Amino acid sequence: MPKFIYQIYHFTSALQHKLTKRVTISGFAVILSLVFAAALGLDTTQNLTYQIFTFLLSILLISTISSLLFRSRFSATRTLPRFATVGTKLKYRIIIHNKTDQTQINLKLFENFADPRPTLKAFLETPEPEENKRSPLDIKLGSYRWLWLVSRQQCGTAKNLVLPKLPPHSKTEIVGEITPGHRGVMRLVSMTIARPDPFGLFHACQTISLPQSLLILPKLYKLPAIQLPGLRKYQSGGVALASSVGDAEEFRSLREYRPGDSIRKIHWKSWAKIGKPIIKEEQDEFFVRHALILDTFQTEKYSQILEEAISIAASLASDVQTQESLLDLMFVGNEAYCFTFGRGLSHTEKMLEILASVGACRDKDFDSIIPVVLEKISMLSGCICIFISWDEQRRKLVEYLNNMGIHTLVLILTHKPDNLKIEELRQYELVTFHILNINNTQQELMKL
Repeated sequence: MPKFIYQIYHFTSALQHKLTKRVTISGFAVILSLVFAAALGLDTTQNLTYQIFTFLLSILLISTISSLLFRSRFSATRTLPRFATVGTKLKYRIIIHNKTDQTQINLKLFENFADPRPTLKAFLETPEPEENKRSPLDIKLGSYRWLWLVSRQQCGTAKNLVLPKLPPHSKTEIVGEITPGHRGVMRLVSMTIARPDPFGLFHACQTISLPQSLLILPKLYKLPAIQLPGLRKYQSGGVALASSVGDAEEFRSLREYRPGDSIRKIHWKSWAKIGKPIIKEEQDEFFVRHALILDTFQTEKYSQILEEAISIAASLASDVQTQESLLDLMFVGNEAYCFTFGRGLSHTEKMLEILASVGACRDKDFDSIIPVVLEKISMLSGCICIFISWDEQRRKLVEYLNNMGIHTLVLILTHKPDNLKIEELRQYELVTFHILNINNTQQELMKL
């Protein structure tokens, strides 16, 4: 039964996609009227409804023939940025080249996305976030699940455009608009230029192949000024790493060359003056370094709470970048990952690009992130933990960070904040807890 329902949705979705471009609202009204007139006019001896049927059929035939005669030639270019952000409308430039000898009017332009229909496996295994609130019949039919999966796969919508007059053999620039709805890769495959027939029932269409992709970044929230705790610590990598995150090299003294000294540390001016190699000694550098631990451990393939966690991680990481401190983003996907960001190492865009592709970790325990944390623990000034649940494993990690003297900010995301009592979490001297209700994320974050 589920497979049969999937096949129905798969077919009707493709049919709807084609009809919405080819047939106007007036066209649908005429077709329905035609069917209704045909049903009522079966007996031509009893009424004159068949005359209405004949009239409507003539209009449809004329409109169909007119749409088939549309033979204009166009080309187009589309200029897209590398990134867009969920919830922020993107405007971009389109140039249409009219290659005909006539002025083209009454044209429309549609953007065409790559096929967004989910696979049968995805349809069966990925519930809609609000599915638990649906009726048993809605859950069984899966219509809301299908629509949500299609929307998520497509990542957004594009505004249908009415084109201005296109003079012959000229290029006209217009502004397109895309509204990103989900993070991920948005794939555009072509654009369609459509012209209505004289009755406005059908569109004659010409499709221009124009494949491009656009990475949709996670939604970013506004944050208050967050002063992350922690002292500057020595970083292995020395002066080179310190300078890459904004600390200047600090000269300490000169001394004679010793076997094994690096050639890069030779002070060439002193060697030229004295006549023997002189080495410059530099002070070890200390600077602020924070870890951002993103909890991705859940049994579901998708959940709204994980999406909110990723958006909050992106918002916090973007804010930390402006403070010129080093940031280690830690999470577990197919394996445990740690990406280091900071001025001179990687840019904010790279970090957001990584977060745009983060998925749920369904086959590992929370403890699999511990080795990544232990590797950096001695260099950390502070830590931010974004948890999508609270249990014994997460409590042990927080307790360990506290015992190691690491100032830690813990954000616990939940649908039901009353189930977690903040008084029970205030037993750690260096840990600050905040429980965030994801039904009101922006307001909750402003309380940090």
